[in-house]
Amino acid sequence: MSENTNTDLNGAASAAKAAGGANWERGVLEKLVFATLQEQRAHRRWGIFFKLSMLATLVFGLLVYFDFSISGAEEALGRHTALIDIDGAIESEGSGSAAVVIPALDKAFSDAGSVAVVLHINSPGGSPVQAGMIVDEILRLRKGYPAKPLYVVVDEMCASGGYYIAAAADKIYVNKASVVGSIGVLMDGFGFAGVMEKVGVERRLLTAGVNKGFMDPFTPMSDKHKAYAQVMLDEIHQQFIGVVRAGRGKRLKETPETFSGLFWSGAKAVEMGLADGFGTVDTVARDIVKAEDIVDYTQHEGLPERVLKKFGAAMGAGAAKAAVHATQPVFR
Repeated sequence: MSENTNTDLNGAASAAKAAGGANWERGVLEKLVFATLQEQRAHRRWGIFFKLSMLATLVFGLLVYFDFSISGAEEALGRHTALIDIDGAIESEGSGSAAVVIPALDKAFSDAGSVAVVLHINSPGGSPVQAGMIVDEILRLRKGYPAKPLYVVVDEMCASGGYYIAAAADKIYVNKASVVGSIGVLMDGFGFAGVMEKVGVERRLLTAGVNKGFMDPFTPMSDKHKAYAQVMLDEIHQQFIGVVRAGRGKRLKETPETFSGLFWSGAKAVEMGLADGFGTVDTVARDIVKAEDIVDYTQHEGLPERVLKKFGAAMGAGAAKAAVHATQPVFR
């Protein structure tokens, strides 16, 4: 019960006593019961309010998550250019993941109204596995829809894994100042063996399998393991080169530096046959596709994922991913 209510009751009791009323006790009791009922009603009202607010938030989140539509049906889009954005690293999460890009590609190609598909790429590279999965799907869709071309429009950067994907397109358009290329593979990490020895810390690593401790950052890397890693990187590099040669064909003007891991400006990339010309999403849709209406098929992250990430629900997975990433080959 609140302090104000107690004060009112005390005042009422004092007044009743002063008046000499015979039933002052009964009056005080009635006021006490009435005040208690008022507080209970207020608590119930606030409880109902918070429950309804939570329910409304949950319903809204579910509607956003499942891309709910009031009409319950997709509109006929008519003749248009289909757009898919890849912005950021090519990895298992985000707009560059196969799980996000492939469904968007499937939907864009299968839509009867789409005349062509434009991949708008701004990526420094990333996972060869994710890039390879996307390329395999692009090749399958191009074969299944031969009359529907796939164009890539480069924004700031289309390097390494980003270019791996771009090379599978019919044509690549860039800005003169875009960064293009970096056809190579790397595997990076840190070695702390010397530091451990200096500070007097003993590394106790037990393995079953003579190579199980391969790439352990606290163990010196042997020549055997270094040679093995290089063979694996060379193999993945050749896969990358094969995709570029198959995609670019006779347009590619190979030099000793083409597959060295260097990158170039968009203008130089056109000269080298790594790209076909200059353009933006709008100019490609208007001048090349001849369908100025652009429909975005990019799968965007829903509200539940954004909320969970904001409050750190993915922190544990992110830490584990960072620990493993250093030992994985990367297009970068």
